[in-house]
Amino acid sequence: MDKPEDLNWVREQPDTPDPANDQTLATIRKFVRERRKADLLAALKMWDPLDVMQMLTRMRLKYARKLFQWLPANPSVRVIAELKPDFRSLLMQESTQQQLTDILDGMDPEDAAETLNSFPDDIAELLLDNLPDASGVAEAAAYSHDTAGRVMARRFVALPETLGVEEAVAAIRSEADRIRKIFTLYVVDADGRLVGTVGVGPLLLAQKDQTLGEVMATDFIAVAADTDQEEVLRIARNRDMRTVPVIDGDGRLIGRITPKQLNRIAVEEASEDMMFMSGVSPESEADDSILRIVKGRLPWLLAGLVGASVAASVVGIFEDQLAAAIVLASFIPITMSLAGNAGLQASAVAVRGLATGKVWEGDILWRLLKELVAALINGAVAGLVLGMLVLVASLFIEIEDPLNLVIATSLSLLCVTTLAAMVGATIPILLDKLGFDPAMAIGVFITSSNDVLGVLIFFLMATTFYLG
Repeated sequence: MDKPEDLNWVREQPDTPDPANDQTLATIRKFVRERRKADLLAALKMWDPLDVMQMLTRMRLKYARKLFQWLPANPSVRVIAELKPDFRSLLMQESTQQQLTDILDGMDPEDAAETLNSFPDDIAELLLDNLPDASGVAEAAAYSHDTAGRVMARRFVALPETLGVEEAVAAIRSEADRIRKIFTLYVVDADGRLVGTVGVGPLLLAQKDQTLGEVMATDFIAVAADTDQEEVLRIARNRDMRTVPVIDGDGRLIGRITPKQLNRIAVEEASEDMMFMSGVSPESEADDSILRIVKGRLPWLLAGLVGASVAASVVGIFEDQLAAAIVLASFIPITMSLAGNAGLQASAVAVRGLATGKVWEGDILWRLLKELVAALINGAVAGLVLGMLVLVASLFIEIEDPLNLVIATSLSLLCVTTLAAMVGATIPILLDKLGFDPAMAIGVFITSSNDVLGVLIFFLMATTFYLG
């Protein structure tokens, strides 16, 4: 049994291990050692959740802890516990709770807090009560989701500014087992307030008779516990920081954002932005139920339907113009497509600039001016190309008054491209100012609004220059 599809589990009675599962456990341990995460999860997703939980309670702790972290993080445990009495009874068993407590104890407090959220409230409380570091997990859970306080690590090295360099090096060595990687030493005053930082390299090169207060850097950047994690990532990138200290309202050091957590934030934010751009709820997961899929996508589809309906209504308003010159209908998809693409391009650049911190308060007007000039050039070129195509087509197809049609369509593309680009560049900035994720501007909102504006401008131009 060395293939994922060969893994199977015989349902066990409470506290009665079945020898038939021993080979399966051995194979799973082998997969964990070999880090065959994808193969293992592909096999386990076919299992009943009750069997998965039984398997975890039978495994040695170090393997169970790793596998538990691999399992998808979603509300399935909470839901399954409500729907399946057998699954809930297994969670309530003392042996299961002890195994889960041991697994959670080996995780960082912020990860443990996130995992506890997936369990039913009463079981989560029991597990929390049995955790040796219950206070740290409870403290992490107290902070809002996606904030520095929720994701920060509470293990760090902080020493008083009066301590000598030699003593500081000895202190770092003593903490090596507790903290795997130490990049920065934090210097605090007598009240625990952060007053400076010292890199490990400069510390080792300092004179032994110097104090930390003499060698520390005082131009450090720290974030408050309620700072949004996306802002933390932006600060870390702009200042090239490997770790970011977190302080409370009084300036006392309470944690740090590690490189691992910064990478995790980057992945989460990129995934969230991608969801927004696709018109999907950021909470959507690959293994969502049908009901959850519908709830996550239907609002966005309905929003797009509203936008499309408004655009269709605009077309209906100009029904007489279409009847008078049916050729105009050929240009509607061209106008809508160009408006949507121009808006998406400008909004994508704006969202990226906001995410990386490259869009500053003082240069917003300059950036919008650049977008305006670029949009005018793009619109002029697109209008010129379309006009040439219309003139060429008029040589082979009978088109009434082709010159005026060229003027109408070319001017409409110029105006549509310019307006769509300005809307796309402005809306993300406005959303950011209002405290919303600027990525929400991309997708349904920009596409629908620009479709409506594009169709309206096209018919106004056609009415003025072609049918007037």
